[in-house]
Amino acid sequence: MARRIVILNGAPRRSGSTAALVNAFADGARGAGCEVQEFHLDSMNIHGCLGCFGGHSASEHPCVQRDDMDKIYAAVRGCDVIVLASPLYYWNLSGQLRTAIDRLFALEEHDGNLLRGHGRGSVLLMTAEGHGFDDVLTYYNHLCEHLSWANLGHVLAGGTHPGPVTADSAKCAEASQLGASMAQTAQRSAHQNRPINSPDNTPQRYSRPRLQVGLLAALLRWAAAILAS
Repeated sequence: MARRIVILNGAPRRSGSTAALVNAFADGARGAGCEVQEFHLDSMNIHGCLGCFGGHSASEHPCVQRDDMDKIYAAVRGCDVIVLASPLYYWNLSGQLRTAIDRLFALEEHDGNLLRGHGRGSVLLMTAEGHGFDDVLTYYNHLCEHLSWANLGHVLAGGTHPGPVTADSAKCAEASQLGASMAQTAQRSAHQNRPINSPDNTPQRYSRPRLQVGLLAALLRWAAAILAS
């Protein structure tokens, strides 16, 4: 069976450096027999997360908001690899991509966790005028760990000013090779990444230390009540 790849492209320009990397990756993946579906987030109607915890992962409309995320939800539920593609904006992913990632939380709610694990892998494709990728790489690595996605690699094309990344560049060749490798590496188990969250895959937005502090405080209040009685 062909590996199914979803690309979330957060670049606002369709002919810029990020697009060149994405096209090279997609060509390499398709050449290796993978199915590739790309979403240009900038041209889609996607609202910010409401934080309502009202999602239903298995629903035709997982989120309470009705917008173009419904197209992405259906694709992500059936994919093997998720590619995050973005220019570097203030040492992070673009706002378009971060908004879409936030909204994916609906696939973790109420009907079983359909986002985390499931043998998925992820790839990061990024471009920048400079080379300050350290912070966004830290975020990306945490994201893969949290979602139990196998980290299948990244291509980081820095120094794109004054000249953009072009189709014949070394970075595009690297992206094409990474895309071609998806037919094999996508089968790596995402459980190689140690999940931060609980083993039963219930969605959590609170860190374990915070939970432990809350339990300790509750125990101290209980002990104080016993001593005062």
